[in-house]
Amino acid sequence: MNGPRIALLGFSIECNRFAPIAHETDFRARTLLGGEAMLTNARSPAPMMLGEMPGFVADMDGAGPWGPVPGLLAMAEPNGPVSQEFFGRMMGQWEADLRAAGDLDGVYCVLHGAGLTVNDHDPEGTLLAMVRRVVGEKVPVVATYDLHANVSTADVALVNAFIGYRTNPHLDMRERGAEAAQTLRRLIAGTRTFLAHIRLPIVPPTVTQLTGKDAHARPYGELIDLGQQRMREPPYDGRVLNVSVMGGFAYGDTPFNGLTVVVTALDQDAADGLARELADAGWARRDRFRPSLTSLEDATALAKGAADPSRHALIFADVADNPGGGGRGNTMWIMRAFLDAGVRGGLVGVIHDPALAAEAHIRGIGATFSATFNREGGDEFGKPFTTDATVAGIRDQPVLGRRGIYANNTLDLGLCAALTIGGLTVVVIGNRVQCADPVFFEMFGLDIAAARVVVVKSRGHFRGGFDEFFRHQDVIEVDAPGLTSPVLSRFAWRHMPRPVIPIDDTATFPIGTPDP
Repeated sequence: MNGPRIALLGFSIECNRFAPIAHETDFRARTLLGGEAMLTNARSPAPMMLGEMPGFVADMDGAGPWGPVPGLLAMAEPNGPVSQEFFGRMMGQWEADLRAAGDLDGVYCVLHGAGLTVNDHDPEGTLLAMVRRVVGEKVPVVATYDLHANVSTADVALVNAFIGYRTNPHLDMRERGAEAAQTLRRLIAGTRTFLAHIRLPIVPPTVTQLTGKDAHARPYGELIDLGQQRMREPPYDGRVLNVSVMGGFAYGDTPFNGLTVVVTALDQDAADGLARELADAGWARRDRFRPSLTSLEDATALAKGAADPSRHALIFADVADNPGGGGRGNTMWIMRAFLDAGVRGGLVGVIHDPALAAEAHIRGIGATFSATFNREGGDEFGKPFTTDATVAGIRDQPVLGRRGIYANNTLDLGLCAALTIGGLTVVVIGNRVQCADPVFFEMFGLDIAAARVVVVKSRGHFRGGFDEFFRHQDVIEVDAPGLTSPVLSRFAWRHMPRPVIPIDDTATFPIGTPDP
């Protein structure tokens, strides 16, 4: 086949330092594909993988003949650090694939940027260093990153273009993959790039990283918008290829945590100048990177009041137990408070409890039994809880995502069940994932529009799925215990550079000093 030969590979997982270790089974539950199977899935109308690789492949397919050289793509739901043994085996596979590929015109890497292994703060940098060692300095390498990336020097220095998401909830993954393809074609044609990055002593809590017109107190979204505006204005127009403002992922607890601006440009002055301008704009907004949450007591009162049909229905985000940030999806704080208060007309989803879901399948629809959540134990937040429940529905087939981050994705949730408990219907799943898509309720025939109260274990991606039912002002972010609490002072940080906003009021930003 004529056209450029491009190696395709990826490693994408968001790692919470405080969560359990991630193993091969965690990747197999989401995406662990290599060779032609990976390429076939990327071209599928309902892929298992998220959108970057499908977007890249589709753009390359549409641009003319090319020679894809597919390697290993490994993606998993957010978790703890990856097993060092398993990462080592993947490194061996990535290197073997690249060496077997022969001469290449380019490399595309799908990366997250907030990965960890048991012994490595920066596995993405480790992977990129191997790529460079194998393909050399002359072969262009382009990488896409989640906007929650904790950006190391290696993540920037080893690529020819750095392309980060621009939306949170993440709705632009396919577009960023397509941008990577377009950029790589320019590089192959001879375009030379220069990169700059500046990290600020700001570690934005997750709930302060929203983008989009409806997000309140959205300093992060403002920075992304400003970057897109300025790159198209003098003196940067025509000189800047990409601006990525990376919010970072606090729970990674790395030496390079912090909001980071990365600019890919056609000359170093443009890269440095725009990076500095946006970093200064970020520092000017530093006091707005503080979370504002609703106490569990106040949230319970609001849920009780939502029974009044003259009021808007409400959606309650269990932001502290977000599986999309490494939470286990099994804490009972909000559900128990709502049950104790007699909240009715509510949906709760999704609780990760494989044992309980399996028991519901054995008992069958209509069975009433004493349901024990977290019977097999858990972390300090996932305490056992026993209550009477009736099996309202069961499911054992994958589901097709309908909206938001999971739109058109094939999702294997394992054995699933809907349980009626008091005035609530609770969805329990076997494979851990955040409740970001209405289909997690709709697969049981549950009517979200008729519910007065909906509880979702998700930090923010639910906004891209449930916004057809709830306005921004109907969202209640609840302050409850968990592995992903936005109150960062509650964690025992070991590696994060200090001082940083909002944990320390003593943080300063040395204007004019480049990132170390």
